[in-house]
Amino acid sequence: MMKITLATSCFILATALVPVAAQAADTDPANKSVSTFVKDSAITTKVKAKLAAEKLSSLAKIKVDTDAAGVVSLSGTVKTKEEADKAVSLATAVEGVKSVSSTIQVSP
Repeated sequence: MMKITLATSCFILATALVPVAAQAADTDPANKSVSTFVKDSAITTKVKAKLAAEKLSSLAKIKVDTDAAGVVSLSGTVKTKEEADKAVSLATAVEGVKSVSSTIQVSP
């Protein structure tokens, strides 16, 4: 009787742990890309918010993209070199940004 109870307990425990093991082994790259996309979008949103907070119309026209490695790319046109430098400085200060790449053009 004891052997049957022990075997039944082991079977129930193993059955309960199979979904946990399957979840732990889930290495689907699609799941990682979703979380990476959310993280990248959050960084992009923070950078855009900082640019908008400066209340300079040309900074609001800068395009912001973030890749999976946390590299922010800035592009667009501003009126002065100081505005371009300010945009890079603001983006660099955002949490999660690893580096900033800028192709911002100055056009008075």
